[in-house]
Amino acid sequence: MMSSSPAPLPATDFLPVDWPAPPGVRAAFTLRGGGVSPVPWHSLNLGGHVGDDVGRVRANRAAVRQALQLPAEPLWLNQVHGVRVADLDRETAPLAAADAALTRQGGRVLAILVADCLPVLFAATDGSLIAAAHAGWRGLAAGVLEATVRATGKNAAELLAWLGPSIGPRRFEVGDEVRAAFLAADPAASRCFRPNDRQRWLCDLPALARARLTALGVRSLHGVNDCTFEDAARFFSYRRDGQTGRMAALLWRESAA
Repeated sequence: MMSSSPAPLPATDFLPVDWPAPPGVRAAFTLRGGGVSPVPWHSLNLGGHVGDDVGRVRANRAAVRQALQLPAEPLWLNQVHGVRVADLDRETAPLAAADAALTRQGGRVLAILVADCLPVLFAATDGSLIAAAHAGWRGLAAGVLEATVRATGKNAAELLAWLGPSIGPRRFEVGDEVRAAFLAADPAASRCFRPNDRQRWLCDLPALARARLTALGVRSLHGVNDCTFEDAARFFSYRRDGQTGRMAALLWRESAA
């Protein structure tokens, strides 16, 4: 029988978020180990929409909250590969369909679920605001990063961004329609695609995101180059496994004492 009190997770089950965050801004990225979910979600699945038992998902989420000493339950979004940004200081239904969120208040935890898509975390350099976005190719092409930066009300130069693990440029195979969607907005995006021997394209999702953030004026860009597809020991990957779990990029501001 599953225990009702989750055991602490080892520190190795979190990827460090290395960026020059202002004081009081905290972030973490969960890895796949240390949870209670069985195959095919093994083991730290945090997604409640992927067929896993809801009780196990709750236990995994509780274990993460305990291990990170989160100030509150993360505000889990209903992600739909769109561009809507939920202002969690004003909305009464934070679970409404949205692929980005922001808050100016301490003690609120933003969460972006991923299993190949790119999570992007933002913080104002003065620590007054945080935001997080879910950037799969559809949302990225449609402008989710632009919408998030715009929703902050900040000059882009006042923001820093961290790009988390995602499917890498050696593994993200796409069709002509994906390439065309990016080139329609920026012909220079062609440098982020290269043809493969299957008459399709290998897409560099992080490079596309960095180019868009740079064009917006975000100068402080940070992140990792980990490929979720290639590292099955640490990461869930929808492209690799089909039915699988979800990891979370978590971001919060500590409450004032």
